[in-house]
Amino acid sequence: MDKIDEVLTRSVKEVLPDKDALAKLMQKKKIKIYLGIDPSNPQIHLGNAVALRKLRQFQDLGHKVILLIGDFTGMIGDPTDKSAARKKLTKEEVEQNANTYKEQAAKILRFEDPNPAEVKFNSKWLGKLSSADWIELISNLTSQQLEERDMFVARKKEGKPIFMHEMIYPIMQGYDSVIMAVDLEIGGTDQTFNMLVGRHLMKTLKNKEKFVLTVPLLIGTDGQKMGKSTGNFIPIDDKPADMFGKIMSIRDDLLQQYFELCTDIDPKSVDLTRPLLAKKKLAFEIVKIYHGEKAAKAAEEKFESVHQKGALPKNLDISVNEDISVIDAVSTLVSSKSQAKRLIDQGAVEIDGQVVKEGKTHTKKGQVLKVGKKTYAKVEE
Repeated sequence: MDKIDEVLTRSVKEVLPDKDALAKLMQKKKIKIYLGIDPSNPQIHLGNAVALRKLRQFQDLGHKVILLIGDFTGMIGDPTDKSAARKKLTKEEVEQNANTYKEQAAKILRFEDPNPAEVKFNSKWLGKLSSADWIELISNLTSQQLEERDMFVARKKEGKPIFMHEMIYPIMQGYDSVIMAVDLEIGGTDQTFNMLVGRHLMKTLKNKEKFVLTVPLLIGTDGQKMGKSTGNFIPIDDKPADMFGKIMSIRDDLLQQYFELCTDIDPKSVDLTRPLLAKKKLAFEIVKIYHGEKAAKAAEEKFESVHQKGALPKNLDISVNEDISVIDAVSTLVSSKSQAKRLIDQGAVEIDGQVVKEGKTHTKKGQVLKVGKKTYAKVEE
């Protein structure tokens, strides 16, 4: 019971409808749980990993876990928290993005015995629904139920459009639960509405209870929610040195959240009043999780040599293209071109030790580009 309580408590925002009822169910039987990820980007990041790590904890307790890749829903795009409709992806783009998802998720989940995780794709059922099937499915909810989403209410007030494909997205996600007949769905707090639609459909269509477990949203390198569409994420397959450096750049006030959501370390055991040492401990631990202890040690030594002792890295494993503008080169290392322009305007970009004053300057092969205090890249062909 202590292990169950820990799984349902640490890094958990809410269990609906009731945590104690879920705990009792887990004592009685092995339950079926799923986490869905839409492949809107080819990389899984630390924000996605919060829910994946929670899924692994259930797997370690012997429960059946499913990683659902939303190859059908991914073509539409989850409208959650979006102030405008998302750009729709083609089937080919989604398939390409999802190509390495299992390989990346294998850094967290176990896909071999004992108790292997299962990978499913929701195009297997959503792509086969007929027009009559869709009418029957959407008849289980009212437009008022769907329109009450905060983001849709906000858009209405601002006079912005709400498209029909956005309205039915939660129904499609909810139908995933019904088809897989799960006992529990895991997701970020931004997915609460979608997951509760699944709970409603499960009760309506299957007369079955479905629990919902939400995990907090990890804050990205720019202080906003970590997300694939914003470019502020840290991929779990990032190079060790890059991952270490990006973690060292997070805000000091996010240290406790990162320790709790991204590691197994008790945040109370870390001296957060010494943020540099705490960040190095955090970066080492996260790199070790995804790349091993040897890689974490090498990344730490490189960071200390380059950023704390002022030396240039001996082997630059980040590169940018030659004969492109500095602003374009920097934009590949940060979240956006606008951020790159701000850094250049602030004098935070150097080429071979000289501050860049004009973003239109073109890069030359062999140059070393420095962005801020911690990011270096070599200009290559």
